[in-house]
Amino acid sequence: MHHLDSGPALGELSGFRREFHRCLTRRADGLFELADAVLCADGPVRTLVGLSLAPEHRRGHGGLYDAVNNGRIDTDRLRDALARLPLPRAADGRLVLAVDVPPWLRPDGNTCPDRSFCHTYGRGHNEHRMIPGWPYSFVAALETGGTSWTALPDAARLPPGADAAAMTVAQLRGVVERLIAAGQWRHGDPEILVVLDAGYDAPRIAYLLADLPVRVLGRMRSDRVLRRPTPPRVHNPLGGRFPKHGGEFVFGDPATWGAEDVLTRTDTRLYGTATARAWNRLHSRLTRRNAWIDHTAPLPIIEGTVIRLTVEHLPSGGVNKPVWLWCSGIDADTTEVDRWWRMFLRRFDIEHTFRMLKQTLGWTRPRLRDPDAADRWTWLILIVHAQLRLARPLVADLRHPWERPAEPAKLTPARVRRGFRNLHTKIARPAAAPKPVRPGPGRPAGSKNRVVAQRFDVGLLLATGQAYTRPAHHKKGTNPRRTA
Repeated sequence: MHHLDSGPALGELSGFRREFHRCLTRRADGLFELADAVLCADGPVRTLVGLSLAPEHRRGHGGLYDAVNNGRIDTDRLRDALARLPLPRAADGRLVLAVDVPPWLRPDGNTCPDRSFCHTYGRGHNEHRMIPGWPYSFVAALETGGTSWTALPDAARLPPGADAAAMTVAQLRGVVERLIAAGQWRHGDPEILVVLDAGYDAPRIAYLLADLPVRVLGRMRSDRVLRRPTPPRVHNPLGGRFPKHGGEFVFGDPATWGAEDVLTRTDTRLYGTATARAWNRLHSRLTRRNAWIDHTAPLPIIEGTVIRLTVEHLPSGGVNKPVWLWCSGIDADTTEVDRWWRMFLRRFDIEHTFRMLKQTLGWTRPRLRDPDAADRWTWLILIVHAQLRLARPLVADLRHPWERPAEPAKLTPARVRRGFRNLHTKIARPAAAPKPVRPGPGRPAGSKNRVVAQRFDVGLLLATGQAYTRPAHHKKGTNPRRTA
């Protein structure tokens, strides 16, 4: 531990660990020590059973698997505890939340229920694949500046046939309501900004969250067509209905853009000159299909601001294609436009968090069969990441000889985890010592396991809420999209 004032931070970390232990309602000590083993293990987590060899895990490998498969976690209480932790904020003091769905791929898990076809990127150019697995929706609070730190207040597994947009709205609503109840947002504070990628329907999510202090910012595809505001009603001597939508705004046709409402140019270190052009009060022309098929009221007009962001060059040397953004805020000025596209670039910090969860903490390493066990292991990884965030001002930099020195306040999550074992003896450890037990007789020698595990089909996660399951006559190797 370095010379910084560690009193409040040490007490906060110990208090969170005690609350985490209270949230474990079955196999509490086994789950708690399993989380400590992930925190203090040497190097990346390669296997689940290898964590039983860590000194912080005082139980055997049988107790480890029993805790993961048969334990129980009060997730509602745990979500409240995560919402009370200090969260990073933007430069203007607002909370910025990002949502993404990283997959836990299980292509060979034929005995695993509730798998869905997860969209992944292949190794080739523009190669996309649909691989069976468990998709998890994560909500992360973003920091300012270049960093690999985020805060993860919630995670939820998307079951097959679920409406991804509806579940995302329900998840965001729960997170925002818990943050308000915990005092993270008060009346008069800036609105919470939710940053989404192109896979989400940003206008629909903004419409469903209109009753909360939330502003939605999402990326749009470059082939979209929006409409301008409704023109004023002028008497037509020939009769006919008044137009409901204005002229078309085609992203791929500059002749339809017209003069922008806001134009900003900013010099950046990585991208050169960044140019942002914004048009106010544009909306999509909705139809009673897909997500709006059950909407009985008149279809709404969801206006927003469209931003076209172009940069001079990319750090990787790739093609600098323009980025189209849509924000639920209207009549934006230059300050707001610059703030929005800068916060959208901060959304990519969540990719560093997912890489940390998978490659260092071993989130997708266990070959679990039960999706409930996968949920428990996912929550343990979230708690591990939250403890690393609380331990940032407490641990010293144990760098490798080939690594550059870093300031105590700028340590990466991997470096904080490297020094957590030295901190483990100074914080609360509410888990009780294991009791001596006698191992069971096991299967008789020479006998075989004659229980045949059940096989499950793979579902398809659709935005319309319809489920797809592979029929009995479906041949292996065919395209599931074409079969559907």
